[in-house]
Amino acid sequence: MSDRITTADVSKVASLARLTLTDDELATATTELGAMLDHFAELDALDLDGIEPMNNPTHLVNVMRDDVVGECLDRDEVLAAAPVAEDHRFRVPPIIGLDD
Repeated sequence: MSDRITTADVSKVASLARLTLTDDELATATTELGAMLDHFAELDALDLDGIEPMNNPTHLVNVMRDDVVGECLDRDEVLAAAPVAEDHRFRVPPIIGLDD
């Protein structure tokens, strides 16, 4: 177990997050979080002076195709195949605000 975090620390954070942890879960979380903090400390100990920060480790760039207008499906034909259409649009059931 790490000396960087205590079971009391994890218990307090769990309480603030409104999580109820069993004693076994609390011990596991403390061990796992301690291991993460130990790893972060190892990273902090590295000498990174002169190292350029990077946002992508592989120097890859997105390859985008040109946005070219092409043929598309006929709107009336597509809407004719829809189960329900309304005002030249697809009518779909609402998904927000439903009482389940």
